[in-house]
This record gives sequence, structure tokens and C-alpha cells, in this order.
Amino acid sequence: MSTSDQPRLAHVGVAVADLEQALAFYREVLGVTPRPAETADGATIVALPFGESDIELLAPHNPDSPVARFLARRGPGIHHLCYRVPDLDAALAGCRKAGYRLVDDTPRRGAGGRAAAVALFGATLALGPALAQDPISRVIGDGGAEWWRSQL
Repeated sequence: MSTSDQPRLAHVGVAVADLEQALAFYREVLGVTPRPAETADGATIVALPFGESDIELLAPHNPDSPVARFLARRGPGIHHLCYRVPDLDAALAGCRKAGYRLVDDTPRRGAGGRAAAVALFGATLALGPALAQDPISRVIGDGGAEWWRSQL
């Protein structure tokens, strides 16, 4: 089995209130060059490459966004872990079979245009994990995740 056939860490999503202040550490102290900013789920997302995985800084656009609610409830910090999987549909089926609640019943377009879906593991993990597949093998719509958004 090749490395691309195995699940791996895609990124760590970090909620921040002040994107420029957070970016200063990565630029000035670590010398990391951020990728261009993207927008998804009511947040600006800036990816910082760290080998095969990224740190994604998430800054809210408005007080009703999932990231803004997370910041209001928990403050800045790790928002989620995203695992890159070779077959997103199979991973979602495995989550359903194991009894995990899915925010996204079907994959949606996430940051970077990747197919993505969010699962809630409740008490088993303190973080909200996400799953992604790269590259996209089909067109993914902007499927909603209203329940998840209301929980953050």
C-alpha cells in the first residue's frame, strides 16, 4: 500500500480572532510563506505549509459564522483536524456504520477545492474532525452543514 493510499493528516484548523496577528508569528518567527487566502463557511482561511500537512488559520467574517461561534465559546485555538483519505465516500460510510454523526451527509467543496465532509465524534474526541479527498474526482456542490454551524 502506497503512502497516498493511507489516511494522513491534511491540516490542523486553528481558529483566530486576528488573522494578521496570527500570521505574523508564522512569517516572522518561523519564516513560513502563507498560501493565498480563501473563503469558505463564513471565514477567511490561510494555509501555511508544513511538509505534507498544513496549518489552516480560520478567521470569521461575521458573528454568525461557525468560526465566530467557536471563538465566542472556546476562544482561539485548534478548531479541527482534517484527515486526507483515499476514498471519502468509503470513509463516510465507515463513520455511519460506526454510529458517528455526520455534519455533511455528502461531500461538499472545501478549501482548496477539495471534496470535504465533517463528522462529529462527540465525547470520543475533543476536536471536530473533518475528512478530505485529494484530488477531486467529481464535482462537489456546496452542500449545507447548518446543524454543525449551529453547534459551534
